[in-house]
Amino acid sequence: MGVIQNILAVIVVLGVLITIHEYGHFWVARRCGIKVLRFSIGFGKPFWSWTDRHGTEYGVAAIPLGGYVKMLDEREGPVDPAERHLAFNTKSVWKRIAVVSAGPLANFLLAIVAYWALFVAGTTTVVPMVGAVAPDSPAGRAGLAPKTEIVAINGQATPSWDEVNLRLIGAIGDDSLTLTTRAEGASATREQSLEVTRFLVDQDPPRPLVTLGITAWRPQLPAVLGRVLDGGAAQAAGLQAGDRIVSIDGTLVVDWIDFVERVRGAPGETLSVLVARDGKEETLSLTPASNSLDDGRVVGQVGAGVENVSWPEQYQRELSFGPLAAVGQAVGKTGEMTVLTLDSIRKMLVGLIAPSNLSGPITIARIAGDTARSGLEAFLGFMAYLSISLGVLNLLPIPVLDGGHLLFYLVEAVRGKPLSQEVQNAGLKIGMALVGSLMLMAIYFDLMRLW
Repeated sequence: MGVIQNILAVIVVLGVLITIHEYGHFWVARRCGIKVLRFSIGFGKPFWSWTDRHGTEYGVAAIPLGGYVKMLDEREGPVDPAERHLAFNTKSVWKRIAVVSAGPLANFLLAIVAYWALFVAGTTTVVPMVGAVAPDSPAGRAGLAPKTEIVAINGQATPSWDEVNLRLIGAIGDDSLTLTTRAEGASATREQSLEVTRFLVDQDPPRPLVTLGITAWRPQLPAVLGRVLDGGAAQAAGLQAGDRIVSIDGTLVVDWIDFVERVRGAPGETLSVLVARDGKEETLSLTPASNSLDDGRVVGQVGAGVENVSWPEQYQRELSFGPLAAVGQAVGKTGEMTVLTLDSIRKMLVGLIAPSNLSGPITIARIAGDTARSGLEAFLGFMAYLSISLGVLNLLPIPVLDGGHLLFYLVEAVRGKPLSQEVQNAGLKIGMALVGSLMLMAIYFDLMRLW
């Protein structure tokens, strides 16, 4: 069922993003007086199509890895002299620049609309309160204390843990971090400098909080089972949702974390587990299955989840804005994520971020499915970020991409004449090789994560 949800989620996400992107090209082309021959979502032979009164064919094809808008163009085939004025190649360079730019700009506009909807609807976030600090760590050496809220990082506000992680990811490669903090119940803030060396460089995946020695505060989780997975060791032992784990091998279990750690430390061992159920206590034999981690360690796993607990109101924060104020917030958020994406590309090029962080269709499908299951809020946020990424990537000055065409047209605008067809063809071949290589790398790293 999870695989089907992932597939459906990625079809929805990519379908919306591709349609909006191509519609941007289509809309501006029509207004520049260019005849559009075909508007296709997907590649290959269309399995559904229709033609409008302008002679434009609309179709949906079977390979959902992109789309295209085919315009009348003398470089791609003979054009009736009566329609020459409708051909893309006969338009001024500035109109061609407008048509090519419109696709990525439509993706940025989609992100703004998605963020606007989230800001108007309002979101409930968790206050980024520090729960514990490792003594011999950057945070510990800087004197960061538990029950301290992280108000800002490097001068940028962090109203939630999502924002904290974004700021820390944006600081990859830095040698110092400045945290603005506030003790619980206090009004005054203080700045604390954390000394780091090439922060998060070569980490795959990056683990910013672990690297700093910070554990997020969370309410204590009683060792009560919220769900038991079919076919797992917990089900085989007779454990049920609602059971409270009292002790293991005669030693009391403090909380859920204590239970998890003791299970992880006993792969393949039979444990005597005392549980409380419906006012009675019962002893069960639980044998955790062995699970191999990426680092070679083998840990125990039983296939059970914790019962959810409510967060105290003082540790929750409601973020919402009126329709007008949300516009500015949405534009700012889109700009911020655009800068973060560009900076991440720069850091990957200079070696601060490992290429293995590239994500392909498999990872996108997994995240799309996870966010869809987490609710509309998470799904919209993911779609907005993916739309920004698509817009940024398409604007990179690589032939084949929109940014490569823009580069050719800008050179033409400066020179007063286009580059020779031989130069453009050579650039397209190089661009295709580069984009193809990046896609293969992304798929390879996807498979590595999957395995």
